[in-house]
Amino acid sequence: MSRILIADDNKDIVDILKRFAAKENLQVDVAYNGEEALDLFNKNEYDLILLDIMMPKKDGYQVCKSIRRESMVPIIMITAKGEDYEKIMGLDLGADDYIVKPFSVAEVMARIRAILRRIEKKPDQNTSLVFSNMKLDLASYTCEIDGHNVELTKKEFEILWTLASNENKVFTRENLLDSLWGYDYYGDLRTVDTHIKRLRAKLAEHSNLDTAIKTIRGVGYKFEGSAT
Repeated sequence: MSRILIADDNKDIVDILKRFAAKENLQVDVAYNGEEALDLFNKNEYDLILLDIMMPKKDGYQVCKSIRRESMVPIIMITAKGEDYEKIMGLDLGADDYIVKPFSVAEVMARIRAILRRIEKKPDQNTSLVFSNMKLDLASYTCEIDGHNVELTKKEFEILWTLASNENKVFTRENLLDSLWGYDYYGDLRTVDTHIKRLRAKLAEHSNLDTAIKTIRGVGYKFEGSAT
């Protein structure tokens, strides 16, 4: 049975989500503020965390940042406003997805199912890839260029790994959404573009990088590099 943490200061929302999650045979813990969420996270192992941004004591951004220092557990952030800067900030901190209030509970459950299905199919954790002066390690979710660690979010690493492990294969935005967010994902294709843009910016800081993520106009993206 998968175990999830729902952190939101709105008791009505928590109760509804908890009831629907129980129907999905999920074990659910709940927190009504950021400090309580971190306390539960430190005491338990979770398969997924549903995290509201606007919470007392510690907001969702602070909680997400703290969790990402220790764990790559999937995080879905909940935002009330739906402003682009809020979504981008959450993604930058390592969130896997976001939901905008008011939301459909069915949609939330669909996204949770998609993520849980994806992590159940996780590939061999001892796999690594080396491209010239860049090394990717799936077990630790790390990217190194010339021996220096490149700080990537979980989703940025997954996109890079997917492209790099299929060198020169073109992925459409739909392909990446399906494989990394799941078939039930309701977000738009710009989610992929946002992640690719930020991933490229981080890789571009290393001017001697011999690999590249190429845009295939009107189609999608591919990775070019010489594996060793």
